[in-house]
Amino acid sequence: MTAPGATPVLIDSIYRADSRIVLATLIRLLGDFDLAEEAVQDAFLAAADQWPRDGVPGNPRSWLISAGRFKAIDRLRRRARFDAALGELAMQLDQQEQDPAEIVREDVDDDVLRLIFICCHPALSPDSQIAMTLREVCNLTTEQIARAFLTSPQTIAQRIVRAKAKIRTAHIPYEVPTRADLPMRLEAVLRVVYLVFNEGYATSSGDSLTRPDLSGEAIRLGRLLIELLPDPETAGLLALMAFHESRRTARTSAEGDLVLLPDQDRGTWDAELIAEGSALLERAYSGDQVGPYAIQAAIAGVHARAPTAAATDWGRIVELYDQLLVADPSPVVELNRAVSIAMRDGPDAGISLVDPLLERGVLDDYHLAHAARADLLRQAGQIGEARAAYQRALELARKEPERRFLERRIAELS
Repeated sequence: MTAPGATPVLIDSIYRADSRIVLATLIRLLGDFDLAEEAVQDAFLAAADQWPRDGVPGNPRSWLISAGRFKAIDRLRRRARFDAALGELAMQLDQQEQDPAEIVREDVDDDVLRLIFICCHPALSPDSQIAMTLREVCNLTTEQIARAFLTSPQTIAQRIVRAKAKIRTAHIPYEVPTRADLPMRLEAVLRVVYLVFNEGYATSSGDSLTRPDLSGEAIRLGRLLIELLPDPETAGLLALMAFHESRRTARTSAEGDLVLLPDQDRGTWDAELIAEGSALLERAYSGDQVGPYAIQAAIAGVHARAPTAAATDWGRIVELYDQLLVADPSPVVELNRAVSIAMRDGPDAGISLVDPLLERGVLDDYHLAHAARADLLRQAGQIGEARAAYQRALELARKEPERRFLERRIAELS
């Protein structure tokens, strides 16, 4: 124990750092999402009461896991008056001989990664797997998940409720899949890690452009995954994240304003992460087939290895987007391809592709699509249309750094 006097700020920082790991371990121990979530809250309430008086324990995470487990047992005992089976469950949990924080893990060494595999059970629909994992394991809000899916928060909330109900009614076990079954769930797991990284690399709302805690956690999980399953697409995803993360600090100014890729100080890019990404990219391209994450990593690698913005090989990037559009077609891929063609062939070539894409309506609420169109119109000298497009992007943008950037663009055009 440390000396008494734990502050709410310290407890809050521990909550942000460890609460999802504590939750993942308690779900493993208790076998129930809702009970584990209640136990986490109870454990932190107990910490807020005891730590200021008694001091912070030497291993706060283990303390919270143990406290949560005991709080869950108490809850089950109180509910046993109405359901005898809960009393039996409380007795079984109470008779566990090992300290729950020291229980040996099985196939997956990390409880968070283990829980992601459990959430990605094939009995659940792919969208439900991902939505539930992002909400319950990674602590993203339904609004953040909805933006990743380009859908509404209500739709995401319904998917999560249905997934939990399916787990209960189908009696899906809270257990690690066998190594033979792990590859079947890999696609959903990779997508979860990818979406977590995206939210960390470019947050969906708020005062900051990035959340290093989320992007760092996604990279940590990617490194665990590649040890567990050295699949080429796992290497591709980790390479993609390493390349992007290498330029995170250069993406904002000292004042927190957005710095576009051509204006970034490439001397501040993380050379070690770029080297890691390059090595992983070779592994990702070593198989018979090249997957979408590997292709995206190759695109990021072209940017990472260009000594200057002017030296970027946009022809190669367009070729890679052509491949990605076949491997994993989406409106966002079409948008990025259109912007790349504009960088190679001029703004009019990009406008001719972006306008029909927006007319289809699928990206109407995607602020980056309107911002990209506005920038192309500005470069083409169509100032009035550019101003209107920037205004539409500003109406949709939720991140303050992006809003400030768009406001400056509008002011410049005025």
